[in-house]
Amino acid sequence: MEKLLTCSGLQIARMIREKKISSREAVEIHIARIEKVNPVINAVAAGRFDEARKEADAADRMLRSRSKSGLPVYHGVPCTIKEAFSLRGMPNTSGLVSRKNVIGDADAACVARLRKAGAIPLGVTNVPELCMWVETYNNIYGRTNNPYDPKRIAGGSSGGEGAIIGAGGSPFGLGSDIAGSIRLPSFFNGVFGHKPTGGLVPGTGHFPLPSGQVQKYGTFGPLARRAEDLMPLLKILAGPDGVDTSCEKRQIHDHTKIRIRDIDVILLDGLENFYISPVSGEMLKAREDCARELEKEGARIRTLRIDLLKHAFPIWVSMVHEGSTQTFREMMSDGKKINIVWEMIKGLVGASDFTMPIKNVVLLEDFGKYTPEAIKKFASIGIRLRAKLADALGDKGIILFPSFPYAAPRHYDTLIRAFNFYFTGIFNVMELPATQVPVGLNGKGLPLGVQVISNHWNDHVTIGVAGRLEKIFGGWAPPARLMD
Repeated sequence: MEKLLTCSGLQIARMIREKKISSREAVEIHIARIEKVNPVINAVAAGRFDEARKEADAADRMLRSRSKSGLPVYHGVPCTIKEAFSLRGMPNTSGLVSRKNVIGDADAACVARLRKAGAIPLGVTNVPELCMWVETYNNIYGRTNNPYDPKRIAGGSSGGEGAIIGAGGSPFGLGSDIAGSIRLPSFFNGVFGHKPTGGLVPGTGHFPLPSGQVQKYGTFGPLARRAEDLMPLLKILAGPDGVDTSCEKRQIHDHTKIRIRDIDVILLDGLENFYISPVSGEMLKAREDCARELEKEGARIRTLRIDLLKHAFPIWVSMVHEGSTQTFREMMSDGKKINIVWEMIKGLVGASDFTMPIKNVVLLEDFGKYTPEAIKKFASIGIRLRAKLADALGDKGIILFPSFPYAAPRHYDTLIRAFNFYFTGIFNVMELPATQVPVGLNGKGLPLGVQVISNHWNDHVTIGVAGRLEKIFGGWAPPARLMD
């Protein structure tokens, strides 16, 4: 039964269909895992264990009365849900104290689709305030810790998801990503995460919900301990729901037909000039190792320099600022007037309801009001960069790119080095699909990884390559300190 904690969701589903285990057993062993690790990592904000047990029993009764061929893909398989998604009967605060009594009265579109596919949510997982920081903590649930080293961050904003999946407590979960919020927690916690092409998956029922053009920058997708779950989950989640007007109906191609020998692998040169923090040697080596292994299987490797990438920070800020019809200040205020400077002062004595990161985000947003020409300039550069990347990628090209400049940092590090999420965020405003792939552990036992990025609507390409890299490097390596 312990082996179940390392299986993919699809493997668990097959075992349930073949009656090697029951859904109730699968649910119970994952609940036991959560109860063991959560006091250390604080990943699950609120559980629904009794409800999950009842749903598992119902799934087992259904299996006894129906042909297994007619069952949904993830029949009876446990999962977890990011707290920012509405899940009926569960908290939906998004880490805001003003929403601490908000309970979901209906399932978000993505949640409903997962449940229709047979998945059983075990609970909702922790987020940073308003889902707007690279580290997960808030004034309702507290701080989430990394399962590989609790002194380090789990990432954000799907930090609770990444941590509980990385700790073995869930085979897969649901996350959202406007600047790396699926990929960064996946990277720091050693699992897989896929940010879909902008507009592929609806966000209805998520709080906060991006507005305007930013709806295509903020995406919704899966985190999973095994790569084989990414594509079936994406197919379940994708497609218009009749509410989210940014969502498009698109064919999702077969990732199993991707041949590595047909792939062009692009390594972007000059990373030391593009970002505030230089990329560590071990992260560069991880990228190089991935490239060389793909080259052995026939992929063509080329190095490319795109100097526009050095503007990643102002591009992301400007495109989000210009594309949004609602400010973060409005989302955090709940209709009340907020003086951010006063909140900063209150924070010095622990009297503010808001965390420092969200106050910094609002100050940055306010600054944009006084620099309209700069905002317009860098948004225009972003459009040019999008065209350059699309041209470079072509039909079957991929970019291998560091998920972050270094392995999971210690708590509070991101307050000092705040802008490194642009390693992922720049690809949100480019609207490109990106898959985070774990590629082993470093000398300190912390996960290493790489992003696989491809052209618009080439989600099958990034997921196909991720699956191949999993076979080569082994994928998720469970944290020894928590698996005993």
